[in-house]
Amino acid sequence: MIGAVLFGSFLVLLLIGVPVAFALGIAAVCSLVAMGGLDMLSVVPSVFTASVSSETLLAIPFFILAGVIMEYAGISRRLVDFAHACVGRRKHGLAIVVILAAFFFSAISGSGPATVAAIGSILIPALVRHGYEKRHATSLMATAGSMGIIVPPSIAFIVFAVVVSDYAGVSIVRLFVAGIIPGILLAIALVIAALFLPRERAAAPAGDSPGAATAPSKVSADAEGPGGLRGLLAAFAKAIPGLLVPVIILGGIYGGVVTPTESAVVAAAYALIVGVFGYREIKAAHLYRILVTSAAQSAVVMTIVGAASVFAYVVTVNRIAESVANALLGLAGNQALVLLLVVVLLLIVGAFIDAVSALYLFVPIVAPVLLEAGVDVTTIGVMMVVNLALGLVTPPVGVNLFVAAGIARVPLFEVVRGIRPFFVAGLSVVLLVAFIPELSNWLPDLLGF
Repeated sequence: MIGAVLFGSFLVLLLIGVPVAFALGIAAVCSLVAMGGLDMLSVVPSVFTASVSSETLLAIPFFILAGVIMEYAGISRRLVDFAHACVGRRKHGLAIVVILAAFFFSAISGSGPATVAAIGSILIPALVRHGYEKRHATSLMATAGSMGIIVPPSIAFIVFAVVVSDYAGVSIVRLFVAGIIPGILLAIALVIAALFLPRERAAAPAGDSPGAATAPSKVSADAEGPGGLRGLLAAFAKAIPGLLVPVIILGGIYGGVVTPTESAVVAAAYALIVGVFGYREIKAAHLYRILVTSAAQSAVVMTIVGAASVFAYVVTVNRIAESVANALLGLAGNQALVLLLVVVLLLIVGAFIDAVSALYLFVPIVAPVLLEAGVDVTTIGVMMVVNLALGLVTPPVGVNLFVAAGIARVPLFEVVRGIRPFFVAGLSVVLLVAFIPELSNWLPDLLGF
C-alpha cells in the first residue's frame, strides 16, 4: 500500500513536470501521512538535515565553487585551445577536441552539466562553423559532458560511497581511481563514434581557434597553426594552470595529504588565485556572481540529496527495497543475468531522474543483490555511475541535453535525433565495465588503494 502511494505519486508528479527534488519530497510526505498521519511529518526535517550535514558531502559545494571560478577565470577556454593545438588539424579533429576538452574539464568540475556549460558555448558554434550539423554538434557536446560524473573528482562517486556505506565499505579515493580507466574508455568510444559524423562542407582554416569567435583566446594568432610546435607550446603554456588543477586535487588525495573534502577546498582556493593573480580575469565585481551561481547550483544538488534521503527513509522503513532485493536474489546464482537486469533498470531510471537521486533510491536495492551475486563493491559503484552518466543524455529528463540545446538554441527533439551513435558508444562502455570487473579494479589495486 505505502509502496504504491510512494512510487505512484512520484511518477505522477514527474509526468506533470514537477522537478525531481520536489517530486521526491512530496511523494515521501504523502507516504508518511499515509503511514501515520501528520505526526509522521516530524521525521522530515531530521532526516533531511542529517543527510545534507554529512562532512563527506561537504566536498560537493566546494567542487561546484571551484568549477564556477575556473569558468570565470577562463581556464575552460585555454583547455579548449590546448586540445585544439594537439589534434585540431586532423580530419574530425575539432570533434576530438570536444571530447578531449570535456575530459580535461571533467577532471576539474565533477559535474556533467557544468562541463557542458563551461565549454559548450565555445565548441558548439565552432563545430557548426567547421561543417557539422547543429544536432550532431550539440549531441556530441552533451554526451562528452557526461564524462563529468565519471572522471575524478566525481560528485556521483562521493554520493555512492556515502549511500553504500550501510552495505559495504569502499573509500572515495578508491572509487576516484577506479573511474579513470572507464572515463578513458568512454572518451575513446566517443572519438570512434565522432569519426563517422557527416560534414556539410569543408572545414574552416586550420589556424582558426575554436574560441576565436566567442572568447579572447589568442593561441592560434601566435602559432603556425594548431598543429605547429610553436602553437602547441603556446597553448600548453597558457593551459598549465588549468591542467594542474586535477594534479593538485587528485595528487593531494592519492598522496594522503588531504581528504576529498579538503581537496575540494584547495581546488577552489587555487582556482581563485589563478583567476585573480594568474590570468587576471576575475575582478572584485565578479565575486558576487561567482558565489551566487555556486550557491544556486549547490542548493539544487543538496536539495535533491535531502529530498532523496527522506524518500529513501520511507523505502527503508517499509522494507520496500528489501522486498525488491529478495525478489531479485532469486536470480543471484546467475551473475550475468543480474548484471544485465541492473543495467537495463538503471538505463530506464536514468531517463527520468538525475544520478544523485538515482543513487539514493537504487543503491539500497541494487547493492545487496549484486554483492550477493559476487560482484565487488567497486565494480558496482563504477557500473552504476557510468550507467547513470548515460541518463544525462537520455530523454525525457537528460540534463545535459537541455543544457546543450539551450546553448545551441536547437529544439530538444533535434538533439535527441543526433544522440544515437554516442548513446551506443556509451552503452558499449557500460557493458564492458559491468562484465569486466578488472576495468574498475586493476588500477586502484595496482596503486594500493
